[in-house]
Amino acid sequence: MATARLDYVAPWWTYWLHNFPHFNFFFQSIDNTFKPEDASYQQSLIFLASVGAVGLGLSLLVLAVFLVCLCCCRKDIDDETKRPSTCCLTWSAVITGLIICSAVGVGFYGNSETNDGVYQLTYSLSNANHTLGGINNLVAGTLGNVQTGLKQHLERLDEIFAAKSEFLNSLRFMQMMVNNVIHEMMALPDINKANVDLAAIADQTALVEYYRWLTYLLMLILDLVICLAMCLGMAKQSRWLLITIMVFVVLSMILSWASLGAGTATAVGTSDFCVSPDKYIVNQTKDFLTADVAHYYLFCSPNLPNPFQQSLTICQRSLTTMQIQIQGLLQVTVPIFPTAERDLLGIQRLLNSTEFSLHQLTALLDCRGLHKDYLDALIGVCYDGVEGLLYLSLFSLLAGCVLSAMLCAIFRVWTLMGSRDKEYDDIDEEDPFNPQARQMSYNPRRSNIHSFCSYTSSLGSQASIQPPLPSASNASPPEYMNQSMLFGRSPRYENAPLIGRGSPPPSYLNFVTFDLPALFYPQGVLLLAQYEDHLSVYD
Repeated sequence: MATARLDYVAPWWTYWLHNFPHFNFFFQSIDNTFKPEDASYQQSLIFLASVGAVGLGLSLLVLAVFLVCLCCCRKDIDDETKRPSTCCLTWSAVITGLIICSAVGVGFYGNSETNDGVYQLTYSLSNANHTLGGINNLVAGTLGNVQTGLKQHLERLDEIFAAKSEFLNSLRFMQMMVNNVIHEMMALPDINKANVDLAAIADQTALVEYYRWLTYLLMLILDLVICLAMCLGMAKQSRWLLITIMVFVVLSMILSWASLGAGTATAVGTSDFCVSPDKYIVNQTKDFLTADVAHYYLFCSPNLPNPFQQSLTICQRSLTTMQIQIQGLLQVTVPIFPTAERDLLGIQRLLNSTEFSLHQLTALLDCRGLHKDYLDALIGVCYDGVEGLLYLSLFSLLAGCVLSAMLCAIFRVWTLMGSRDKEYDDIDEEDPFNPQARQMSYNPRRSNIHSFCSYTSSLGSQASIQPPLPSASNASPPEYMNQSMLFGRSPRYENAPLIGRGSPPPSYLNFVTFDLPALFYPQGVLLLAQYEDHLSVYD
């Protein structure tokens, strides 16, 4: 039965994904019709999921080639004296960070869209399950009232009216109406199995979606943390931090490529369903629903007749006929048989409740309610769901490529850190402008402040010298003493006068100040006199 769909049109991206090649494990092309129970179709989805494994293999191959090239380039850099430029590395890190942030934004949007689509699906399945459950309850309640309640009352009335044949004929006619109602109710399709299937599908889908949403959320947060830690590690140039980042980058890269494969297979399989959902549902429900009933709910077209209309009409007419018979019996038999009034009123109450349930059943069996739930489920899955999966696949692809580039950048930073340490090892420790040398020169075992004369050999001359007392005890020493003490008190540099040469810079001249206590003041004056005698030679 072919009916044109006017209320649902599959989006273009589902047709694009539906046209993806479907191959089994033997590389044979198969039909792209949605058949999840078919082994060949399952193999085609697994074949599409292997795209993630191919991407991971290519990433590892690129990393291996980069490491080989990096080792060769490092040997060339070691042979040269020029320090390698980090401009390209800096821009690569900036571009990588921007791409990974953009990919994370795309991933958040895709994760939200997929979650909205799946939520709409589960909500529609729950509504449909509630409708089918109401239909089952009404049918079961109607059958129970007719089979048990009405029959019991009719059996008692048959005993009461045993002497009146005309009353017994009315009871026989009512019994025939009850059998008609029972027959028509039993002719309704058994939808208990459909009710159980919808409930199970809704529960399983909600559970799987929760873990899927949580997994992608953790992946997105992990990528953001890796990006921030990468910037911090490159700024601080910490080896242990870079090692930690490399471990998490490899883990995130594997997860990204795996999610790409899973997302691609899921998107293609869902698109195969969205292109022709009616055909699959008719095949799945053919065991307990006829084709006309399935098409009535799937299309809900005014041109399609209601398959339950005849049964509902017969039930309604039978109940109306029984109501008329009961009204007549109440007027005629109660004056003659007062004991029959209780059973007649009981039958009347059951008929009223059964008629009310029949009206409710007619409303629930109408196609508009279930068809709306069906359309909402299709739109949620095929529009929001598949669109979100496409965005998530794009995020996984970008993340896998960018994380591979990030690993290359980390390896490059590692090599630059090694070359920097080697440069520091090659620095002359006796260089006066090396901060390390100035710090090491303060070691008392290596320093020697007496360059022109020995302090111990001049004790006698010191005793004979009586220098005049200075006007201020905190007077600053001459500039050349500051320069001598600045250059580490090393005898190698004390003989070189630096006055008037503009070196070292002025910011270093006031770095060292002297505060000679009164106890060592004579020795300070003696040292000052020795420096003055020595500088007179250079004059």
